Amino acid sequence: MHQYVGLIVLFPLIGLFINGLFGRKIKNEKLIGSIGSGAVGLSFLVAIGIFVEMLGMPAEERGSVVTLFTWIAAGSFKVSAAYQIDQLSIFMTLVVTGVGFLIHVYSIGYMHGDRGFWRFFTYLNLFIFAMLNLVLADNYLLMFLGWEGVGLCSYLLIGFWYDKKFDGVGITWTGDAGNKAFWVNRIGDFAFMIGMFLIFKEFGSLTFNEVMGGAENLAVGNSNVFWITLLLFIGATGKSAQIPLFIWLPDAMAGPTPVSALIHAATMVTAGVYMVARNSALYALAPDTMMVVAVVGALTAIMAASIGIAQNDIKKVLAYSTVSQLGYMFLALGVGAFTAGIFHVMTHAFFKACLFLGSGSVIHAMHEEQDIRHMGGLKKVMPKTYWTFLISSFAIAGFPPLAGFFSKDEILWKAFADGSGVLWAIGALAALMTAFYMLRMVTLTFEGEPRWAADKHPHESPSSMTIPLIVLAALAVVGGFIGVPAVLGGGNAIHQWLHPVFAQAEKTMALPEHHNHALEYALMAISVAIAISGAWFGYRMFKKDPEADGRISSKLGFIYNLLSNKYYVDEGYDGAIVQPVVKTSDRFLFGFFDVRIIDGIVNGSASLTAWVSRLMRTAQSGVVQNYAALIVVGTLIVLGLIIIG
Repeated sequence: MHQYVGLIVLFPLIGLFINGLFGRKIKNEKLIGSIGSGAVGLSFLVAIGIFVEMLGMPAEERGSVVTLFTWIAAGSFKVSAAYQIDQLSIFMTLVVTGVGFLIHVYSIGYMHGDRGFWRFFTYLNLFIFAMLNLVLADNYLLMFLGWEGVGLCSYLLIGFWYDKKFDGVGITWTGDAGNKAFWVNRIGDFAFMIGMFLIFKEFGSLTFNEVMGGAENLAVGNSNVFWITLLLFIGATGKSAQIPLFIWLPDAMAGPTPVSALIHAATMVTAGVYMVARNSALYALAPDTMMVVAVVGALTAIMAASIGIAQNDIKKVLAYSTVSQLGYMFLALGVGAFTAGIFHVMTHAFFKACLFLGSGSVIHAMHEEQDIRHMGGLKKVMPKTYWTFLISSFAIAGFPPLAGFFSKDEILWKAFADGSGVLWAIGALAALMTAFYMLRMVTLTFEGEPRWAADKHPHESPSSMTIPLIVLAALAVVGGFIGVPAVLGGGNAIHQWLHPVFAQAEKTMALPEHHNHALEYALMAISVAIAISGAWFGYRMFKKDPEADGRISSKLGFIYNLLSNKYYVDEGYDGAIVQPVVKTSDRFLFGFFDVRIIDGIVNGSASLTAWVSRLMRTAQSGVVQNYAALIVVGTLIVLGLIIIG
């Protein structure tokens, strides 16, 4: 089956071209949706076939590279369009195509009646095509092609409703939110590109296997590797929304809800996590960079979680939750728990995609209302949405035995066992906040008495939307069992599966084996207590008083305003960077340099040409005697010069 890996990428490309070229003429929504969804579904089936085949192989024989053709060949520089099949790439492929397929199916119902229905599915297939190139590539350049491709798709999909107003700092239209995502990501992408240049300079190749093979000969603390890994991580902070480049993701909620579920929960935002994990052998040689990764991840987790407490837009709460959970993933990578980070990528894809799609179901039923303060009582009229939303909320909060419990607990345990007690404490506090704001959102949205306007008539969503919710909620229940730790009697199957990919990094780091089961049990109990406490407070506080936010605001004052206004980060960027750049561009680059220098040179050239033309025109009198006199004078001058010479 390995040789059929190209089909995984080909099917979404075919769907992209069919809907892109003929979608406007097809007009049949079910056919368009079936083409787009079927293309991703076929990719998922091929990925399952390869995965099953790999299960029957010895671990050392599971990796292979399938080369399609030579892409670039110039001197010693050679890059092929080739796909790497190993435990990590096929794992990510299953997540991308599996969750992607469910979101495509959901979109058929959610986007019903939209004038850009065919265009939406074209963009979705383009995104899946780019994301698959990113996770399957066997070299940095092909990965970068997918990396830029998903960035382009984020721009197209976030600004899909480009004529729709959007309430954001300095952002009026959804198209502006797409621009913001595009430009912020370009900062990280530039760092990624410089990192690639340094990789080629250091290793003479951009192929993963050759680079990781060369890394075996380098010493820990190598300065070149430090800069390479740091630049790659800066790229990851853009794509995966970490401090300081996280500002684009909350505004990305301006796009249709399936976009939020696909790009900003399950796939694109995890690209940075995957990229760092793919380069685990390099990061193991740069402990300083790994500390930066862990600290940035922990700070992002707690900052975003604290902001989520005071948000009232149902999608904004989930957006900051996504940023926070991505911080957990980078915390795991920073302490060397690469498997735990990738494990959380999978579980997060299940419950966060379910939560985003659930929020879309609520918004669809509430006729575009997104403020949870104007909801309430939806449990009775939307039971399927409610139960799937509740299960996924418990999963992200870390309730056992749901998926989020196993992955999040492993991250916290690895952080503590690494000797990073401070990082563990930050992660634990972020977990408490997560449980609180998730149950606050569930309570205000579904519990209590209805608070919606009289003209609202909410109802359960159609089956095309609820079936994906049920499947994702089921995965959020059972997905964590592939990572049951040994202390609970499990074999941690995901660790065994991914071990060959991270073996080189683990050997370099020489992480000690931790067998203090009593301490692990204690930390696990604390983790469960944190989840229960945060959830209980979130439920009890807002069940009794849906207007509790107002009371909290009056008591906390500045702190609450700081959280509800997202630490004024957007305002800070706007004042410190955006406005100075705009004013400098307007007054200096345009007003002085463009108008006076550039236009001055162009207009001056024209004026000089006109002046010379007028001067020369005086000699063109039309009198033959004058021309003859000039010829005689010219001849005498030439003869004189010859004689003198």
